[in-house]
Amino acid sequence: MSWVPILLLALLTFVGAVFLLKLPRSVWALFGAALLFGLAGYAIQGSPGQAGAPRVATGDETARSGEAMVQARREFYAEGVLPSRFVVTADAFARRGQFDQSARFLSNALAENPNDSEAWLALGNSLVEHAEGQLTPAALNAYERADAVGLGNPAPIYFLGLAWLRAGEPQRTRELWAELLASAPDDADWRPLLAERIARLDGLLGVSDATVEAEAAE
Repeated sequence: MSWVPILLLALLTFVGAVFLLKLPRSVWALFGAALLFGLAGYAIQGSPGQAGAPRVATGDETARSGEAMVQARREFYAEGVLPSRFVVTADAFARRGQFDQSARFLSNALAENPNDSEAWLALGNSLVEHAEGQLTPAALNAYERADAVGLGNPAPIYFLGLAWLRAGEPQRTRELWAELLASAPDDADWRPLLAERIARLDGLLGVSDATVEAEAAE
């Protein structure tokens, strides 16, 4: 599917807000930035080739979101290494879209075992989902704690980058992911995926090839 219709829709939305809704000139830049960040998030995470229609999220859709979140997190851990029983239970809540229950359970579990990196990461993800994509201070703390005790696992930084992207801070996302890629082992399984997503984000942010080459040389 071509991006042209999506870009035209964004342009028409902006024009309509300015001329039909009489949007004040003082907030034009803010409104345009909001549209840009929405397109950035869609380009990184979306599937423009799939058919769809705008609609209110249902319980089933929320549950699918929880299932996808759990599966994406588990891809950063060895297949034969299972998470703690606390994370398994919290994941069951998340898979049903009950992110508040998942976060509450993980908070209690981490009081007992504060060195469980995957539990901290799962808590950060659940808090972001419960806040409908907002990176709250509690979620940011959870990601930072997950990274601190994670023994070099890239998952906390990767998901923190996603959270910043959803919060409308794509430049923060790029900085985090670029640092993560630069420090990654050459044989890391997740390097190609991360490099691809940085490249897509660069295209949206207008990052030049010279900048990318300079970073690679550092």
